Amino acid sequence: MTKEEALYDYFIRLGDNALILGQRLGEWCGHAHQLESDIAMTNVSLDLVGQARMLLTEAGEVEGKGRTEDDLAFHRNEFDFRNNLLVEMANGDFAQTITRQFFFDGFYYHLLKSLRTSKNEFLQAFAMKSIKEVTYHRELSADFVVRLGDGTEESHKKMQNAVNLLWEYTGELFEMTEADELLIADGFVPDLDKIKALWENDMTATLEKATLTIPDTRGYMATGSRKGNHSEYLGFILAEMQYYPRMMPDAKW
Repeated sequence: MTKEEALYDYFIRLGDNALILGQRLGEWCGHAHQLESDIAMTNVSLDLVGQARMLLTEAGEVEGKGRTEDDLAFHRNEFDFRNNLLVEMANGDFAQTITRQFFFDGFYYHLLKSLRTSKNEFLQAFAMKSIKEVTYHRELSADFVVRLGDGTEESHKKMQNAVNLLWEYTGELFEMTEADELLIADGFVPDLDKIKALWENDMTATLEKATLTIPDTRGYMATGSRKGNHSEYLGFILAEMQYYPRMMPDAKW
């Protein structure tokens, strides 16, 4: 694997995460339980889609095959996507959505915080810009986790069910590939084992405050996205997201 191929892989992973999670959160527009939450979810969605555009554009540049952000977002099949399984999981109820967001935000925040010192100019600039948005996302989701987890009996039950359901998808966030090894050696990206330690500290502290319990998965964690293996959910997301661009190939984002 060349350095360019490793960078393409890394940009695609980050870009696909932002794109798919942004699409998922956009499904809440007009459907959240209150106006403030509706607006908040939509704003987070827009932030993530904006980040996805930057990452996919840079991925196309590094790839050198003339593909644009539109090509990479709307003209790849699910087996070509590298987003983590966590971000494609169904929205479910609001508890499930906010728990998914909380798990991902904690990971993304510490990753971007570390990327601010990357020796790669694009990653450094991207992290410096995006950390401001993701800091807000992290505070928002953590606040909801505590409010709902330590709220009513019903809200606590729904939050615990969401934690139990989604926890097994968090391990994959920290899986590393040959691309990571090459980029770590060049000082471009952080070791995800170090990010995992920071993430686990955050998760433990916040979930304890929310009176929620981390489930015992006995070592099992869902995996597969690094090789393009996804849940059934991704195909449905892409069918909706890519319909118009595939019907009108000359359309622009």
